Amino acid sequence: MTMSFDVRRFDVYRKVPKDLTQPTLTGAVISICCLLLIAFLFISELFDFMSTHISSELFVDNSGGPSDKIGVRLNVSLPRLSCDVIGLDIQDENGRHEVGFVDNTEKIVMNDGMGCRFEGVFKINKVPGNFHVSTHSAKTQPENIDMTHVIHEVSFGDSMDSFDIKADFNPLKNVDKSGAQSIESHEYHMKIVPTIYEDLSGNYANSFQYTYAYKSHIAFTHHGIAMPAIWFRYDLTPITVKYTKKRKPFYSFLTMICAIIGGTFSVAGIIDSMVFTASNIFKKLELGKLS
Repeated sequence: MTMSFDVRRFDVYRKVPKDLTQPTLTGAVISICCLLLIAFLFISELFDFMSTHISSELFVDNSGGPSDKIGVRLNVSLPRLSCDVIGLDIQDENGRHEVGFVDNTEKIVMNDGMGCRFEGVFKINKVPGNFHVSTHSAKTQPENIDMTHVIHEVSFGDSMDSFDIKADFNPLKNVDKSGAQSIESHEYHMKIVPTIYEDLSGNYANSFQYTYAYKSHIAFTHHGIAMPAIWFRYDLTPITVKYTKKRKPFYSFLTMICAIIGGTFSVAGIIDSMVFTASNIFKKLELGKLS
């Protein structure tokens, strides 16, 4: 005698004949509410899956060497100092000392020649140092040196304007010192934080956010008042911030959808069962058949 093997024995989703089920108005209402809730949660989860978010992490970056450079963008207006005498000087702890740096710099005349807008793009070494706007490189020093100014940009590394990152890469923007005394020197002490941004395609942008402290003073020498200047002194922190743009993986989205459908149907089934049982008990109480 041979026994046939029936694979249907493994069916854990046994079907109940239709004539053994009983539809109810309460069950219909709960079912409709259940489907609406599933649709709402599914759409919400779909939007969350399609959207992106940016995560951040901190780590110590020991990379770097003498050949590593940081790009700087400088844009400052001096409304009461002629372009003829304005120059850029760069110094650092590696021994660099350049007076009157001119590569990739531009001077735009303002106020009928009485003022100047100075713009420059240059590189600095990855060591503490400073760059300053002054008249040190002028062939003839003016009688009155007025370093009152308005800063439009001081930024480092790649431009981050097109990225939606809650970080300050140009905190000196719109700093207005046009009301200061003409003979004052201005110092901005900056702590630079290396910052990396990675998009969904794995492309990187390397920039630097920073904080700053400001002070102004009138310097004196043996010969009288020292020539004023606008100093930007910087130091780098060893901590690097990395921002990564991410999207939820598909398996996470699939898991949430299964959880939404299964969980909602299970809870709705429990509620329907409780309502149905309570309704039957109430009917028996009315008929006096509850023993």
